[in-house]
Formats: sequence, C-alpha cells, structure tokens
Amino acid sequence: MEEINNFIKTIMKKDLEEGRVTEIVTRFPPEPNAYLHIGHGRAIVNDFELASAFGGYTNLRFDDTNPVNEDAEYVDAIIKDIRWLGYEPKNIYFGSDYFEKTYEKAIFLIKKGLAYVDDLSIEEITAYRGTLTEPGKDSPYRNRSIEENLKLFEEMRAGEYPNGAKTLRAKIDMASPNINMRDPVMYRILHVPHHRQGTKWCIYPMYDFAHPLQDAFEGITHSLCSIEYENHRVLYDWFIEQCEMEHVPHQYEWGRLNITNTVMSKRYLRQLVEGNYVTGYDDPRMPTLVGLKRRGFTPEAIRNFIVYTGLSRINSTTDADNLDTFLREDQKLKAPRPMAIVHPLKVVIDNYPEGQIEYLEAHNNMENEALGTREIAFGKYLYVEQDDFVEVKPNRKWKRLSLGDEVRLMHAYFIKANSVVKDDNGNIIEVHCTYDPQTKSGSGFDARKPNGTIHFVEVSTALPATFNLFEPLVFDETEETKDKSFIERLNPNSWIICKGFVEASLKDTKPLDRFQFIRNGYFCTDKESSSNNLVFNRTCPLKSSFNQ
Repeated sequence: MEEINNFIKTIMKKDLEEGRVTEIVTRFPPEPNAYLHIGHGRAIVNDFELASAFGGYTNLRFDDTNPVNEDAEYVDAIIKDIRWLGYEPKNIYFGSDYFEKTYEKAIFLIKKGLAYVDDLSIEEITAYRGTLTEPGKDSPYRNRSIEENLKLFEEMRAGEYPNGAKTLRAKIDMASPNINMRDPVMYRILHVPHHRQGTKWCIYPMYDFAHPLQDAFEGITHSLCSIEYENHRVLYDWFIEQCEMEHVPHQYEWGRLNITNTVMSKRYLRQLVEGNYVTGYDDPRMPTLVGLKRRGFTPEAIRNFIVYTGLSRINSTTDADNLDTFLREDQKLKAPRPMAIVHPLKVVIDNYPEGQIEYLEAHNNMENEALGTREIAFGKYLYVEQDDFVEVKPNRKWKRLSLGDEVRLMHAYFIKANSVVKDDNGNIIEVHCTYDPQTKSGSGFDARKPNGTIHFVEVSTALPATFNLFEPLVFDETEETKDKSFIERLNPNSWIICKGFVEASLKDTKPLDRFQFIRNGYFCTDKESSSNNLVFNRTCPLKSSFNQ
C-alpha cells in the first residue's frame, strides 16, 4: 500500500516535533447499532495508518451510550470487519466502561455551577434554543441551586422519573453564535436495558459530553472525525477544560467522501434491509464491509482505494469505478484464470472423434507463472459465450467467431464455423465447426492468423454454475430524479442471475475463493455455494462498462 500522506499527518508530525505530544494515539469510535460501511472503512484506515506511521497506536472504542438500537451482534461484526481490513486495535473499550467516571464529571460540573437539571421537554428545549440569527432564551429552571440540581440528578439516576421528564444540561451561553454552545443536553433519561450494563443505568450521557471525556480518559492525542463535527469542537474543548481533565486531546476534522451511486447512510442502509429491498447487510450490492467482502473485494483493494481518495478539509466525491480499479490491480497477478461460460452457446466440432476427450495444459495465470498450470478438457462438444458468435461478421474489427471465420480456442485449436442450428423462434442454439489438428496450442503453428481467440468449456466435464452479476444498487440523484425518493432511485437491474458452466478445476472451490474468469471479469465464490450448487459473484468486470 502506498504511504499515507495528508494534512492530518502534517499536523501530527508538527505536534511531535514541537513536543505537544510524545506519542500519537488515535481511536475509532463506532456506535454498535449497524454494520460498518466503506465510509467507516475510510475512518478505520486513516485512524490506524496515521498512528502507525509515527509508531503510535489506535484504540477501538464502542460508542454505546444510546442503548435503544445497540446490540452485541454489531459489536462482534465490527471487530471482525476491522480485523478483516488488516488492523488490530491496541485496546478495545466501550463508552459504557466510563459511565461511572462520566457521571462523576457531571456531578463535578454541577458543583461548579456549570450544569443544571431541566424540566423542559426536548421539543421545548429546541424551541428555546433560538435560530442561527436569533439568540436562545434561558430555561426557567436554569438558575436552580447547586443543591437542588445535585438532588434531582441523583434522583434521575435512581430511576425516579420517566423518560423525557428531565435532562441535565450544561450551563454555557444561550446567546452564543454557535448553537451547540446554547446549554447542550448532557444526560437524558432512558429506561432501556443496555447491551452490557443491563438495567444498572437509566440515564445516559449524550455523545457531545461523553466523547471528549472518553478521549481524555484513554489518552487520545488526535481525535479524528468528519467535517460535520467542526462546529462541535468548541464544545468538545469546553467540556475538556471545565471538567479539568488531566490529559487534553484535540479534535481534527476532515471532509466526507461520497462515492457515486453508493449509499453512505446507516439510516438508508437499515431501510434497505428492513424493507427487504436487499437480502441483508451482507448483500453483495451493499457498501457494507461484509457486503464488499462477500462480493469479492479484498482488504488490500479497499485500503488502497481509501489511501488514493486522500483527506482534505472539504467534502469530495469519487467514482465507484475507482474501487473496481484497485481490485483489478490487486488481483491481476494473484487470481487464477479458469474458464467460465456465463451465457452458453453449444459448439459441435464435426471432425473431432465422437467420445474422445483430451486434456491440454493451461497456465493458471499467464502473467504469473508461479501460480502453476492445470489440465483442461477438450472434446467434440463445447460451450462458448453467446456474445462470441455472430452469423455474419459485422465489420473488420470483429475478432471473434462468425460463419466462414476461424478463431483459436484458448489453450486448444483453431476452429472454423460452418453452419448453425436454430430453434423455432430463430434463435441460434448450436454452431457446427471444424478444427485443424495441426494448430494445437504450443505447436508453433503460424501458417495463418486466426480471427481472434475465444474461451470455452468442454460439455461433458463442465460444471453447472450460477453467476450473480451486479450493477449499482441505487442511482445518484439527477435533475430528472430530484423529486424521487431514495427508494424510487433503486436500480431494478442491480442483481442479474445467469446460469452457465465452469471448467472442472473449480469443483472444490470454497466461499471467498477469487478468480478472474477469462474475459468475464473478477469473481468470488459466494457463501451459499457448494459442490452441488456452484455460485459465483462478479466483483467487477475486466473494465468499466456500466452506463446509467
């Protein structure tokens, strides 16, 4: 992988040189309420790679301060995803590990006169907050005494009030030009069991209060996040300062990365799953890490793609085809290149002996001889791709099979198409050819030049296979679709299932085995594949061919 370079790395280098920090410590803080997608992958790669570049380390800390949607299932999935990407956190923590210490800091702020219990509802708090052009107004409960606030907050913890009855708010400035500083909520009441704490707590800290404290507890030096948290940084710093934290972390923001025709929202991804628009979070069309893994993308390709997209202070968009490019680059020398026929057309070699099968030697990867060779079957009856034959040659650029033309069968012989058989609807179902036994691959025959080279699979040894071909799951919003909902922009052709054949060498393939099927693209054996039911997912074509 190329060395990571961006403005955050420059900041870290300067901080080390000037002695502000002695070691770089970052953290990846996902909320365990969904599966990670490639946007999270970007944060993971940058958190780990930036710390590693300076000999530092990264913690994984689950932001589990909202028990409503959090679940141990997501915790396990996130840990697996991070390790699959190639990273190992130095420590694995949970925000809930710090509930007691966070509560104590809330008490500390109450005693300093910088926090108060408010009886306003969330709707009322929002109304009191004001607008970007108008200051907010004080809550009628803002000037409660320290003693009353301590008593009420302890009663909140003891479970004496229902959900929404009270909150704990920071006392900052209701006229601040930054709305985040207008007495933000620090704690809310939620009588919901926690996935790790059970029913021990019924009050939970808000992200803006808990997160900076957790960074300080762990000794994080550079707290990296996306640009929408830029206006929260002043609040981050305020809590660190007013809670008199011994360690002082700093927050840095980068612009979000959008990918064309790709869903980058946990809410939308959840809607797709819950609405049964996809088969699950590991649907191969999904941009989740488990979905990308199932489709066949490698950790190396994803990491290189993320480094390529870089980091800046502004939001940016990159083409989804760029991820395909890095998959091709990663696999071109690694993936075996067996032959598969996705859209079969039967070929009969009329002058080849009936019942005879010969085995020909073929390189597993012509660009990497270290992958060795295999034997492929050749006989009288073959399958070729439908797209590799036309009755009448359309133009001089046509370099495949047509009546009267001769092509080389890869690793085998020259064949010449002489006639076709059609069904009652006029569809070609069989092509009759002759072969030249003098033209065997490797024989050195060069008396004439074939009209291209095509691949094949011998019929009697071919294994039936299902091929899943994918297009983007959703189309980007355009001028024509701006009035359509997210669901209305789903691509009805995002998953196409084809029935074809593969050569016999794939009989023992296992889930996640990767291949380059000759001229059909890069494929991965699906998790539902078995020896009796081979299933392959196309990760990407050999070159970009999609047009919306």
